[in-house]
Amino acid sequence: MEALQKLAAPWPDAARDIRLNLSSVLQQTSLSPAQKFGVALAVAQAARCPTLASAITAAAGAELPPASHDDALAAAALMAMNNVYYRFRHLVGKPEYEQLPARLRMQRLANPASNKLDFELFSLAVSAVNGCGTCMQAHERVVIEGGLTTTQVHDAVRIAATVHAAAVALAMTPALA
Repeated sequence: MEALQKLAAPWPDAARDIRLNLSSVLQQTSLSPAQKFGVALAVAQAARCPTLASAITAAAGAELPPASHDDALAAAALMAMNNVYYRFRHLVGKPEYEQLPARLRMQRLANPASNKLDFELFSLAVSAVNGCGTCMQAHERVVIEGGLTTTQVHDAVRIAATVHAAAVALAMTPALA
């Protein structure tokens, strides 16, 4: 956690709550270390904040196995595509769009490097940040049916919200972004 504390130390007072929350949500969680750091990394990557992603990777150390690290990055990239596509279909609401096949490659969803449950959790967190209701509902259903609890989902979304806010706080400190 030292890497994240060091990164957050120069944030302006306007981001004080985010600095405190970042440390808190990663320490007080019902998620496994790989899940919490995978969620955090996926969201930092989705927020296009390599400085934050690097600090999360450093803070995680060996608690984020290489396969989970790769899945977090893959979830961020895949949800960048899916969240736009499925949010469009949902918000426009025309049945014609619902009938058309997506024809978008999504093999990593079916064959993650770590495990399906964690990949779905990472995807859920990124979808929450990106605001895709269709994707949030689909991924939440899969992780609950896969055995995660609503508390674990809640913790993942709390981490996602805070990491996203940390990316905003970093942007307030141009020398760090």
